[in-house]
Amino acid sequence: MKKGLSGFLGILVVIFIIGVIIEAIKALFTHIYGVFLILAFASFVLIFVGIFKPTVAFWSKRKTRKIASIGYLILTIVFLLLTGISAPNQDTAFKKNDTSTQTASTETHNAKSNDSINKDKDSSDDSKISKTVASPSAHSSDKKETAKQASKTDTKKSSPSNQHIVTLVETVDGDTIKVNYNGKVKTVRYLLIDTPEEKKPGTCVQPYAVSAYNKNKQLVNSGKLTLEFETNGDKYDKYGRLLAYVYVNGKSVQEELLKDGYARVAYIYNPPYKYLSKYERDENVAKSRHLNIWSQNGFVTDSGFNGCAKSSTNKSSGTSGSGTTKHSTSSRTSGSSADTSTPSSGGTETFANCTELREKYPNGVSSSSPAYSDKLDRDKDGYACER
Repeated sequence: MKKGLSGFLGILVVIFIIGVIIEAIKALFTHIYGVFLILAFASFVLIFVGIFKPTVAFWSKRKTRKIASIGYLILTIVFLLLTGISAPNQDTAFKKNDTSTQTASTETHNAKSNDSINKDKDSSDDSKISKTVASPSAHSSDKKETAKQASKTDTKKSSPSNQHIVTLVETVDGDTIKVNYNGKVKTVRYLLIDTPEEKKPGTCVQPYAVSAYNKNKQLVNSGKLTLEFETNGDKYDKYGRLLAYVYVNGKSVQEELLKDGYARVAYIYNPPYKYLSKYERDENVAKSRHLNIWSQNGFVTDSGFNGCAKSSTNKSSGTSGSGTTKHSTSSRTSGSSADTSTPSSGGTETFANCTELREKYPNGVSSSSPAYSDKLDRDKDGYACER
């Protein structure tokens, strides 16, 4: 029993000694820069001692004055460097103290400010009560002024800096309008979308073209019209039309046409575009629901739309040779007869080049025409041999 007790006490003593050593090392390294400073001072003193008594050069067998003084000089430099490295950062300490001082002064200032604000509130409340009792008309005028300022703020918010306010002149078709822009009438072609054709030379009236026109007209006539231009691409197309994102009261017209299945995403020439991914999501929603242009298999193609509405008559191959599609303007108001029909199919006409094709179709042909050929469509816009 005595041996076991003594062994246990011995373990406790050892643990205690280890703890003391650890704490001593911590304390030493916390203030170790002072130790290095003392050693540097001692080495500096020993430089002069070594000159008179070379035997202090314990590191060398040849104890000369030169060896002793140089050795202690080196030690002085080393200890000074260690002192600088291990010394606490005085700038950090100063900043901490300065920060704490500023925090304390800020809290004091805030407390004083709160007291003064409370006093001002009390006095302003008293003055408001007296003003209301004395002059109720002044209170109502203040309300009107506040309402005016709020309306001005709302107006500014509704017109972002990257959008330009324009005035509608005419709705041309499902993806084109004419506007008054900077004092001039400009044709605006909607960026990144394509709707079935209704007026394109050499093209018949395609299914859903009239409905797309009516939907577009309804949207652009429903509020304030603004345009936003793509910073990455061209501002005008090869026909001189403005290329823009179109908004009505801040709502995207392109998105509405895509969501309702009247348009497809197209003409991606210079990616990246700001809203391309958003438009593709809208298109996929309409496609999954089989809305309008997506209700007929094979109608939507990569180069446009395939087929003509049954109610329209394509006279591009007639004796006049004008190459212009003629159709009844009354189809705009009805809309249903052109949109519920299926695309027509016909034979294929082959031309060696655009010169031969223009002899019959002076203005070129679209991808839905039997005379269309991919090799004649150099810019791949779904329209071959256009002028």
